[in-house]
Amino acid sequence: MVHMNAPAKKLRSHQWYGAEGLRSFSHRARTRQLGYLPEEHLGKPVIAVLNTWSDINPCHVHLRDRAQAVKRGVWQAGGFPLEFPVSTLSETFQKPTPMLYRNLLALETEELLRSYPVDGAVLMGGCDKSTPALLMGAASADLPAVFVPAGPMLPGHWRGAVLGSGTDMWKYWDDKRAGLIGDCEMTELESGLARSAGHCMTMGTASTLTAAAEALGVTVPGASSIPAVDSGHDRMAARAGMTAVELVRNDRRLSRILTREAFEDAVTTVLGLGGSTNAVIHLIAMAGRAGVRLTLDDFDRIARTVPVLANVRPGGRTYLMEDFHFAGGLPGFLSRITDLLHLDRPTVSYDTLREQLEGAQVHDDDVIRPRGNPVASEGGVAVLRGNLCPDGAVIKHIAAEPRLLKHTGPAVVFDDYKAMQRTIDDPALGITADSVLVLRGAGPKGGPGMPEYGMLPIPGHLLRQGVRDMVRISDARMSGTSYGACVLHVAPESYVGGPLALVRTGDLITLDVDARSLHLHVGDEELERRRVAWTPPPARYERGYGVLYNGQITQADTGCDFEFLARPGHVPDPYTG
Repeated sequence: MVHMNAPAKKLRSHQWYGAEGLRSFSHRARTRQLGYLPEEHLGKPVIAVLNTWSDINPCHVHLRDRAQAVKRGVWQAGGFPLEFPVSTLSETFQKPTPMLYRNLLALETEELLRSYPVDGAVLMGGCDKSTPALLMGAASADLPAVFVPAGPMLPGHWRGAVLGSGTDMWKYWDDKRAGLIGDCEMTELESGLARSAGHCMTMGTASTLTAAAEALGVTVPGASSIPAVDSGHDRMAARAGMTAVELVRNDRRLSRILTREAFEDAVTTVLGLGGSTNAVIHLIAMAGRAGVRLTLDDFDRIARTVPVLANVRPGGRTYLMEDFHFAGGLPGFLSRITDLLHLDRPTVSYDTLREQLEGAQVHDDDVIRPRGNPVASEGGVAVLRGNLCPDGAVIKHIAAEPRLLKHTGPAVVFDDYKAMQRTIDDPALGITADSVLVLRGAGPKGGPGMPEYGMLPIPGHLLRQGVRDMVRISDARMSGTSYGACVLHVAPESYVGGPLALVRTGDLITLDVDARSLHLHVGDEELERRRVAWTPPPARYERGYGVLYNGQITQADTGCDFEFLARPGHVPDPYTG
């Protein structure tokens, strides 16, 4: 990147500090109140450090310290850092789901960057919803910005087994329900599953989306896979701070980075990693904020061109993110699919992605497979169409038992998640291994917030018989660490009267992944009779943020953004005088 100092009067922060009027006098005086000398900040790029740290977010608990490394880098490059606390979206603890609040953090990010005297930003996140939220808001504000991924936690360990957070939680919980392990084993697992700060170390939603951010070009090279507690993570954070100052000096805004080509490369990356289905919703929303129209059809088209090369659980069978990092990380992975990428687009660190990937290597061919020995021959997510999902649905088919990828069975319908939890083990329901479990009322409005309910539990009597996968269909999402033949994101959702609302127990449903089809075997006339008899559910909220959410949220196929945030339009900088 060319080094070029911008005159102070060109800096956005100059509007606050550089004029001769009363307001600028006040701004300078109040900055002295904060304890800063004029020489520390006047005429220097002011970098906002947006930190999603909190005491209740284990994925981000180390970001309080990492912010100091970011500031160190900003100071070293001649900038002036200001740290801002922003909403923390803790996947583990926030209910009903942090997806309900993704757009709130995006709105907070946008308005904070717009309303304060900052010239650029470093965005610190990584737990599932924080990555898209920060990038959505920053894209709307369109300042120079760098993303700092929180990094994966250390691998888990238990009785000689290497554990993957999330993925092994689901596995051992089913083992407990099947009577294979007991309370003592589960107590040990509680202390062995998550051993350090950082997000899930499987290729779940967190690792998928931080990899997507790196593929988009908004992180420093190699950032997305560095373990959270590795000293390299500190160095990466400092480099991000330095890069943010460079971006301001070169006026390289996010709009120059987040192009159509960048989003296509991010989709290619996600699919080639065998990444989380959640990335479909988030990338569509992120692209929309950047003025790029990304659709389900783009995912399905690209999926047919890219093999899955990352042998990382749950899409792969063996390794975790630390293995992926030391095998070459995302630069090594991308070096194996360069023919599928747009190499001449810019990133935050280089003039072209081609230049950024120069010298990238893979050091373990079983972790990052060569093209001739893929984990799967095509991308890890398939987009389905049919009379049950006219606006689309998705399935992570590489994480399902192959026998279920073409399957017809009778539906067993649950109207809400609580009812399903109460009754799923009831033998009177007559659920067999061939049944198709259907959950409705769990979409963007119905959930509310589209919770990760899509990996419906298998009935206990089937678990005890050795059944570990069934076809499951919902308008919900599922954790990126999950697995199974789970059809997700059915659109439109049942809450707004989508066809899922009309399914009845006993109806036959066919899933055919090769044909990209999901079909309800009920005639059009009967479906119309059911539609006429259908009654819309009552409103979820009577006041507060929930009312805003319910009135503005879009459906899964368009990214679940707020309509008033997703729409194009100019927003002026505030008057500072």
